[in-house]
Amino acid sequence: MVKRFEDLTFTDDFMFCKAMQNPRLCKKLIEMILADTIGKIAYISIQHNINTYEQAKSVRFDVLVQAENSKLYDVEMQVSNERNIPKRMRFYQAAIDISFLDKGNSYNSLNDSFIIFICTFDAIGKNRPVYTFENLCIEDKNTSLQDGTRKVIINAEAFNNTQDRELKEFLEYLKTGKATNEFTREIETMIQAVKNNEQARQEYRLMSTFEMDAMDRGAYKTKRETAKLMKMEKLDMSLIKKITGLPESEIEKL
Repeated sequence: MVKRFEDLTFTDDFMFCKAMQNPRLCKKLIEMILADTIGKIAYISIQHNINTYEQAKSVRFDVLVQAENSKLYDVEMQVSNERNIPKRMRFYQAAIDISFLDKGNSYNSLNDSFIIFICTFDAIGKNRPVYTFENLCIEDKNTSLQDGTRKVIINAEAFNNTQDRELKEFLEYLKTGKATNEFTREIETMIQAVKNNEQARQEYRLMSTFEMDAMDRGAYKTKRETAKLMKMEKLDMSLIKKITGLPESEIEKL
Protein backbone atom coordinates (compact mmCIF):
# COMPACT_ATOMS: atom_id res chain seq x y z
CA MET A 1 0.00 0.00 0.00
CA VAL A 2 1.42 3.38 -1.04
CA LYS A 3 1.68 5.95 1.76
CA ARG A 4 -0.18 9.22 1.57
CA PHE A 5 2.08 12.15 0.71
CA GLU A 6 1.18 13.82 4.03
CA ASP A 7 2.34 10.76 5.98
CA LEU A 8 5.83 10.53 4.49
CA THR A 9 8.78 10.70 6.89
CA PHE A 10 12.55 10.93 6.52
CA THR A 11 12.87 7.15 6.34
CA ASP A 12 10.63 6.96 3.27
CA ASP A 13 12.68 6.77 0.10
CA PHE A 14 11.02 9.71 -1.65
CA MET A 15 11.35 12.09 1.31
CA PHE A 16 14.88 10.95 2.16
CA CYS A 17 16.03 11.72 -1.37
CA LYS A 18 14.28 15.10 -1.35
CA ALA A 19 15.88 16.09 1.95
CA MET A 20 19.31 15.01 0.74
CA GLN A 21 19.08 17.39 -2.21
CA ASN A 22 20.05 20.03 0.33
CA PRO A 23 23.88 19.99 0.10
CA ARG A 24 24.36 21.20 3.67
CA LEU A 25 22.12 18.52 5.19
CA CYS A 26 23.64 15.85 2.96
CA LYS A 27 27.19 16.86 3.89
CA LYS A 28 26.31 17.01 7.59
CA LEU A 29 24.76 13.53 7.51
CA ILE A 30 27.77 11.93 5.84
CA GLU A 31 30.25 13.66 8.15
CA MET A 32 28.28 12.65 11.24
CA ILE A 33 28.14 8.99 10.18
CA LEU A 34 31.82 8.82 9.21
CA ALA A 35 32.98 11.04 12.10
CA ASP A 36 35.12 12.85 9.54
CA THR A 37 35.05 15.94 7.33
CA ILE A 38 34.53 15.44 3.61
CA GLY A 39 34.97 18.99 2.35
CA LYS A 40 32.66 20.73 -0.07
CA ILE A 41 30.15 18.60 -1.97
CA ALA A 42 30.79 19.06 -5.66
CA TYR A 43 28.07 16.80 -7.05
CA ILE A 44 24.85 15.19 -5.91
CA SER A 45 22.87 12.70 -7.95
CA ILE A 46 19.50 11.67 -6.57
CA GLN A 47 18.05 8.25 -7.47
CA HIS A 48 20.82 7.77 -10.02
CA ASN A 49 20.51 4.71 -12.26
CA ILE A 50 23.56 2.77 -13.45
CA ASN A 51 23.37 0.03 -16.07
CA THR A 52 26.67 -1.81 -16.44
CA TYR A 53 25.61 -3.78 -19.53
CA GLU A 54 22.38 -4.82 -21.19
CA GLN A 55 21.78 -8.15 -19.44
CA ALA A 56 23.03 -7.03 -16.02
CA LYS A 57 20.87 -6.03 -13.08
CA SER A 58 20.70 -2.23 -12.90
CA VAL A 59 21.35 -0.19 -9.76
CA ARG A 60 19.42 2.84 -8.56
CA PHE A 61 21.34 4.78 -5.93
CA ASP A 62 19.32 6.87 -3.47
CA VAL A 63 21.99 9.55 -3.04
CA LEU A 64 25.33 9.50 -4.85
CA VAL A 65 27.69 12.30 -3.83
CA GLN A 66 31.10 13.36 -5.03
CA ALA A 67 33.12 15.62 -2.75
CA GLU A 68 35.70 18.14 -3.94
CA ASN A 69 38.41 15.61 -3.00
CA SER A 70 36.90 13.31 -5.70
CA LYS A 71 35.77 10.72 -3.15
CA LEU A 72 32.37 9.16 -3.82
CA TYR A 73 29.68 8.57 -1.21
CA ASP A 74 26.61 6.43 -1.82
CA VAL A 75 23.97 6.86 0.90
CA GLU A 76 20.99 4.50 1.05
CA MET A 77 17.96 4.43 3.35
CA GLN A 78 16.69 0.95 4.17
CA VAL A 79 13.59 0.20 6.25
CA SER A 80 12.85 -3.41 5.26
CA ASN A 81 15.24 -6.22 6.13
CA GLU A 82 15.56 -8.29 2.98
CA ARG A 83 18.66 -9.99 4.43
CA ASN A 84 20.83 -9.05 1.47
CA ILE A 85 22.62 -5.89 2.61
CA PRO A 86 26.21 -7.26 2.44
CA LYS A 87 25.82 -8.63 -1.09
CA ARG A 88 23.96 -5.48 -2.20
CA MET A 89 26.84 -3.36 -0.94
CA ARG A 90 29.27 -5.52 -2.90
CA PHE A 91 27.19 -5.08 -6.06
CA TYR A 92 26.79 -1.32 -5.56
CA GLN A 93 30.54 -0.96 -5.07
CA ALA A 94 31.24 -2.80 -8.31
CA ALA A 95 28.67 -0.73 -10.20
CA ILE A 96 30.26 2.52 -9.03
CA ASP A 97 33.73 1.37 -10.04
CA ILE A 98 32.60 0.28 -13.50
CA SER A 99 30.63 3.48 -14.02
CA PHE A 100 33.37 5.91 -13.01
CA LEU A 101 36.43 4.22 -14.56
CA ASP A 102 36.62 5.20 -18.21
CA LYS A 103 38.06 2.87 -20.83
CA GLY A 104 41.84 3.18 -21.05
CA ASN A 105 42.26 4.71 -17.59
CA SER A 106 44.53 3.21 -14.95
CA TYR A 107 43.01 1.24 -12.07
CA ASN A 108 44.83 3.66 -9.79
CA SER A 109 42.53 6.42 -11.04
CA LEU A 110 39.53 4.76 -9.38
CA ASN A 111 37.87 7.11 -6.91
CA ASP A 112 37.89 6.22 -3.24
CA SER A 113 34.32 5.30 -2.39
CA PHE A 114 32.08 4.82 0.62
CA ILE A 115 28.87 2.77 0.58
CA ILE A 116 26.60 3.81 3.47
CA PHE A 117 23.38 1.98 4.35
CA ILE A 118 21.21 3.69 6.97
CA CYS A 119 19.02 0.90 8.34
CA THR A 120 16.15 1.10 10.81
CA PHE A 121 17.02 -2.48 11.79
CA ASP A 122 20.13 -4.46 12.75
CA ALA A 123 21.41 -5.90 9.47
CA ILE A 124 24.40 -7.63 11.09
CA GLY A 125 22.85 -8.75 14.37
CA LYS A 126 25.55 -7.64 16.81
CA ASN A 127 23.58 -4.74 18.34
CA ARG A 128 26.12 -2.11 17.27
CA PRO A 129 24.94 1.34 16.13
CA VAL A 130 27.64 1.52 13.44
CA TYR A 131 29.39 -1.26 11.52
CA THR A 132 32.38 -0.16 9.41
CA PHE A 133 34.05 -2.59 7.02
CA GLU A 134 37.33 -2.42 5.12
CA ASN A 135 39.35 -5.09 3.31
CA LEU A 136 42.01 -6.36 5.70
CA CYS A 137 44.63 -9.09 5.53
CA ILE A 138 43.36 -12.18 7.36
CA GLU A 139 46.90 -13.14 8.43
CA ASP A 140 47.70 -9.63 9.67
CA LYS A 141 44.73 -7.54 10.75
CA ASN A 142 46.94 -4.43 10.86
CA THR A 143 47.51 -4.63 7.10
CA SER A 144 44.85 -3.00 4.95
CA LEU A 145 44.41 -3.78 1.27
CA GLN A 146 44.22 0.00 0.69
CA ASP A 147 41.79 -0.38 -2.20
CA GLY A 148 40.05 2.87 -1.30
CA THR A 149 36.72 1.31 -0.34
CA ARG A 150 34.74 1.37 2.86
CA LYS A 151 31.28 0.09 3.69
CA VAL A 152 29.24 1.42 6.60
CA ILE A 153 25.98 0.03 7.97
CA ILE A 154 23.96 2.10 10.45
CA ASN A 155 21.64 0.34 12.91
CA ALA A 156 19.05 2.79 14.25
CA GLU A 157 17.75 0.19 16.74
CA ALA A 158 20.97 0.51 18.76
CA PHE A 159 20.72 4.27 19.32
CA ASN A 160 21.30 3.81 23.06
CA ASN A 161 24.62 2.05 22.42
CA THR A 162 26.59 4.99 21.05
CA GLN A 163 28.53 7.56 23.06
CA ASP A 164 28.20 10.10 20.25
CA ARG A 165 25.28 12.26 21.38
CA GLU A 166 24.52 13.72 17.97
CA LEU A 167 24.52 10.31 16.31
CA LYS A 168 22.37 8.91 19.14
CA GLU A 169 19.76 11.64 18.67
CA PHE A 170 19.76 11.11 14.90
CA LEU A 171 19.27 7.34 15.22
CA GLU A 172 16.54 7.89 17.80
CA TYR A 173 14.88 10.28 15.36
CA LEU A 174 14.88 7.55 12.71
CA LYS A 175 13.08 5.19 15.10
CA THR A 176 10.66 7.60 16.79
CA GLY A 177 10.27 10.52 14.39
CA LYS A 178 10.99 12.93 17.26
CA ALA A 179 13.43 15.72 16.37
CA THR A 180 15.39 16.62 19.51
CA ASN A 181 18.47 18.46 18.24
CA GLU A 182 19.38 21.11 15.70
CA PHE A 183 20.22 18.68 12.89
CA THR A 184 17.04 16.61 13.13
CA ARG A 185 14.94 19.78 13.44
CA GLU A 186 16.55 21.04 10.23
CA ILE A 187 15.59 17.77 8.53
CA GLU A 188 12.00 18.16 9.76
CA THR A 189 11.91 21.74 8.46
CA MET A 190 13.09 20.49 5.08
CA ILE A 191 10.43 17.77 5.08
CA GLN A 192 7.67 20.27 5.83
CA ALA A 193 8.93 22.48 3.00
CA VAL A 194 8.71 19.50 0.63
CA LYS A 195 5.19 18.68 1.83
CA ASN A 196 4.13 22.28 1.13
CA ASN A 197 5.53 22.06 -2.40
CA GLU A 198 2.81 21.22 -4.92
CA GLN A 199 5.33 20.13 -7.53
CA ALA A 200 6.80 17.58 -5.10
CA ARG A 201 3.29 16.34 -4.33
CA GLN A 202 2.58 15.79 -8.03
CA GLU A 203 5.96 14.12 -8.51
CA TYR A 204 5.19 11.66 -5.71
CA ARG A 205 1.72 10.96 -7.10
CA LEU A 206 3.10 10.21 -10.56
CA MET A 207 5.91 8.08 -9.17
CA SER A 208 3.49 6.12 -6.98
CA THR A 209 1.15 5.53 -9.91
CA PHE A 210 4.03 4.31 -12.06
CA GLU A 211 5.27 1.94 -9.35
CA MET A 212 1.77 0.57 -8.72
CA ASP A 213 1.32 -0.01 -12.45
CA ALA A 214 4.65 -1.81 -12.56
CA MET A 215 3.60 -3.98 -9.62
CA ASP A 216 0.29 -4.76 -11.33
CA ARG A 217 2.08 -5.72 -14.54
CA GLY A 218 4.42 -7.96 -12.58
CA ALA A 219 1.53 -9.59 -10.73
CA TYR A 220 -0.34 -10.21 -13.97
CA LYS A 221 2.73 -11.77 -15.57
CA THR A 222 3.14 -14.04 -12.54
CA LYS A 223 -0.50 -15.13 -12.75
CA ARG A 224 -0.07 -16.09 -16.41
CA GLU A 225 3.13 -18.02 -15.70
CA THR A 226 1.44 -19.86 -12.82
CA ALA A 227 -1.58 -20.73 -14.96
CA LYS A 228 0.68 -22.01 -17.72
CA LEU A 229 2.55 -24.29 -15.32
CA MET A 230 -0.67 -25.57 -13.78
CA LYS A 231 -2.05 -26.25 -17.25
CA MET A 232 1.09 -28.20 -18.18
CA GLU A 233 0.52 -30.31 -15.08
CA LYS A 234 -3.00 -30.97 -16.41
CA LEU A 235 -4.67 -29.57 -13.31
CA ASP A 236 -8.39 -28.91 -13.27
CA MET A 237 -9.48 -25.69 -15.00
CA SER A 238 -11.61 -24.62 -12.03
CA LEU A 239 -8.56 -24.86 -9.75
CA ILE A 240 -6.41 -22.83 -12.16
CA LYS A 241 -9.09 -20.13 -12.33
CA LYS A 242 -9.41 -20.07 -8.54
CA ILE A 243 -5.66 -19.81 -7.92
CA THR A 244 -4.82 -17.23 -10.62
CA GLY A 245 -8.05 -15.30 -10.99
CA LEU A 246 -7.66 -15.41 -14.79
CA PRO A 247 -10.66 -16.04 -17.06
CA GLU A 248 -10.98 -19.47 -18.68
CA SER A 249 -10.72 -18.02 -22.20
CA GLU A 250 -7.30 -16.56 -21.42
CA ILE A 251 -6.05 -19.72 -19.71
CA GLU A 252 -7.01 -21.80 -22.74
CA LYS A 253 -4.78 -19.66 -24.97
CA LEU A 254 -1.67 -20.26 -22.85
